[in-house]
Amino acid sequence: MRIFGEKKFKTDRTFLLYISIWIIFGLIALTSASTPVGYEKFGDAYYFIKKQITRGFIPGFVLLLIVAKLNYIWFKRMSWVIYGISIALLILVFIPGIGFELNGAKSWISLGIYNFQPSEFAKFAIIVMAANLLSDGRRDMSDWQTGLLPVLTILSPVCLLVLLQPDIGTLSILVVIIFVMLYLGKVPWKYLTVLGLLGIIAFMMMIWAAPYRLERFTTFLHPEIDPLGVGYQINQSFLAIGSGGSLGLGLGHSRQKYQYLPEVTADSIFAVVAEEMGFIISSFIVILVLFTGLRGMKIAKNSSDGFGRLLVGGLIIWIIWQSFLNIGAIVGVLPLTGVPFPFVSHGGSAYIMSMLAVGIILNVSRFSKN
Repeated sequence: MRIFGEKKFKTDRTFLLYISIWIIFGLIALTSASTPVGYEKFGDAYYFIKKQITRGFIPGFVLLLIVAKLNYIWFKRMSWVIYGISIALLILVFIPGIGFELNGAKSWISLGIYNFQPSEFAKFAIIVMAANLLSDGRRDMSDWQTGLLPVLTILSPVCLLVLLQPDIGTLSILVVIIFVMLYLGKVPWKYLTVLGLLGIIAFMMMIWAAPYRLERFTTFLHPEIDPLGVGYQINQSFLAIGSGGSLGLGLGHSRQKYQYLPEVTADSIFAVVAEEMGFIISSFIVILVLFTGLRGMKIAKNSSDGFGRLLVGGLIIWIIWQSFLNIGAIVGVLPLTGVPFPFVSHGGSAYIMSMLAVGIILNVSRFSKN
């Protein structure tokens, strides 16, 4: 097998265009949203955008260029190694002196001057492993004992380790990725229905088991109950979105980003976008995300083999579902989970892994009939 395969078709330029617009928009949005908090905390209004470019975009872009030229079948050969590394990294977060807690979750490890979030790598690893397992023609997925159960058993350690952190937002993304990939892997609907019901029951039990999760869920249902307490973030988001109107207050003119809206550089950034750019531009971004997902699924459908189809399908579901999970929480149609908006929210680990995903999708598109 050649690591750097010969190009059969052209890279999907439409998908590349969508992603390029998304990335440029994200850098502009973060520059505007982060200036007050950057100046207050670090004395540099451009601290966050500088960090995003140097620790997210640049290394991510280099990685994208590398994987875009690889033969994507290499990831199939390396799936067990990649998956093993992800499990090892997730275990490291629980080791004192290496892992550390942030926002109530042990989700990070310290690499000296750089902090890394292993759960971001775990999303990628579980997609590669699931694509490998589900594309194995020797596996009969209509038999739950010899087909479905072994697949779920292999994938469960990553989900369990993320649950122990605990990081329910990331766990929900992993569960959706696995469920959709099982569907793409032609698992019978009767099994998917059972798994879906069990998943809903499990998440409801997790909500009831932890008071802070129950508070978040209650706030989602009734955001007006405690506007200065647990409902503060969502109510400030509503104020930002509402004050933006149709055309917005203008780029750089958000009021809520000045110490009113929490996490303006992370999971609340879409509220600043809506306030400054208004309903029209915000809707355009949502449509852009949707079109990117549809184009990605077209690449998956036209893939030359089952592994490529499942790999791209999983990567697209990851990026698109996480985007709508972030946007949905800010506009009040989903509970707050704290997950970032890909290519928009600040975060080096998430940015690099999202760029890796794009590179692989572009790679597979070279072997697909666009």
